[in-house]
Amino acid sequence: MIPIPQYPLYTAAIAKLGAKKICYYLDYNNEWQLDIQEMRKTLSTARQECHPRVLVVLNPGNPTGQCLPKENIREIIKFARDENLFLIADEVYQENVYSSKCKFYSFKKVLRSMGSEFDNFEMASFHSTSKGYLGE
Repeated sequence: MIPIPQYPLYTAAIAKLGAKKICYYLDYNNEWQLDIQEMRKTLSTARQECHPRVLVVLNPGNPTGQCLPKENIREIIKFARDENLFLIADEVYQENVYSSKCKFYSFKKVLRSMGSEFDNFEMASFHSTSKGYLGE
């Protein structure tokens, strides 16, 4: 599952691998957050055609620039766990936040604050030296 809008790397990688692209749409009217109810509908529809295994989240978003609030991150982590999806938190732009209205929260830090029931949850959170010099 990949966000729309998004940087086309994921669309290209999915096509190259011959996998099924499952798009979910970010909520423009809610500062580009992920709407969990819409995610459930998208996942339910996709499961009629394939077996989704991965949820990709961009935080901060590219090209939107949004930073997800802590509560939305918690909802996303719970959703991925409940739906047995491996979560990829693409956080390569964490050092490139320039708006005072946008605060970056790391998926890893939020996950670690959610208690022992999430100890076995599988997630990859990554940063890039090409986009900044310091990562989490």
